[in-house]
Amino acid sequence: MRRLPLLLALLLLLTGCAGEQQAAATPGPTRYEATFLTLFDTVTTIKGYAADEAAFQAAAQEIYDDLLEYHQLYDIYHEYPGVTNLKTINDAAGGPPVKVTQPILDLLLFCREIWEETGGQVNAAMGSVLSLWHTAREAGINDPEHAALPERAALEEAARHTDLSAVLIDEEASTVQITDPELRLDVGAIAKGYAVEQVCREAPAGLLVSVGGNVRATGPKADGQPWVVGIQSPDGEKEDFLHTVELSGGSVVTSGDYQRYYTVDGVRYHHIIDPQTLRPAAYWRSVTIICADSGLADALSTALFTLPQEEGQAILDRWGAQAMWVDASGQRSYSPGFSDLIRA
Repeated sequence: MRRLPLLLALLLLLTGCAGEQQAAATPGPTRYEATFLTLFDTVTTIKGYAADEAAFQAAAQEIYDDLLEYHQLYDIYHEYPGVTNLKTINDAAGGPPVKVTQPILDLLLFCREIWEETGGQVNAAMGSVLSLWHTAREAGINDPEHAALPERAALEEAARHTDLSAVLIDEEASTVQITDPELRLDVGAIAKGYAVEQVCREAPAGLLVSVGGNVRATGPKADGQPWVVGIQSPDGEKEDFLHTVELSGGSVVTSGDYQRYYTVDGVRYHHIIDPQTLRPAAYWRSVTIICADSGLADALSTALFTLPQEEGQAILDRWGAQAMWVDASGQRSYSPGFSDLIRA
């Protein structure tokens, strides 16, 4: 079994010793918190109550191990010994089918469903376009004086290779084949939330798991009270919340222009690319989704970020989810049921 990073072990020790008991006079479960930095290129936090540190660490270790497996399977940048992952599939584009495991099949089937339901606004086959923005962003962050946008001609050429129907999924044979040699998969809009959902379905009750802001509760706290989750302001620090909501199950996910970006000639360019314009979407500063499924919430937050509110609401209605939109002026708009979820 792969062990958690040293940072997690230290945090477990520190937060465990400083853990809060449910009641000072009555012995009960202690609150623990674990944080680690190695998954999905972001910060992961697990909060929960346990009888002792060993019990919590065992639960955190299992979640870490499961998330690590998904992280490696859905990685498009790195290879891992003995692992056939999305990079393997991308590298074989234009070639024969690639034998894969069930978690990859399930993710890509979900990606296809989301692609169809959002009219292509969330497209796992956008990798050729997204890679141009990724390269430009990384170069701009490393060398701000020479930061530049991707060439328009290159973006348009890449966009010719983004048809998800060119990704053939054979469930019976457990294979995936990309028939377009220039098409590349990129599941960044879905994979993190999808992985969190799959892991949390099998996790102990009463935990709050956050992977880069994809927050999923596996049940209420040990005393039966809901978890309180803050929705970050796009203009503030991490502790500046627009609202707090109570979560006893299900998920809260926010997509925003403040999370990954770079600056060119004084203009900030974020990472959420509108497939219609091939440029960073310009409708909203942030979109927050609340629904039962973290994978769905992740996908919907991206879809709605790239659409006007009316079109986004139509998608929400099909899935029974709730949303809050924040525009460039800071004005907030809500789906009909969102206000009922805000903590008084």
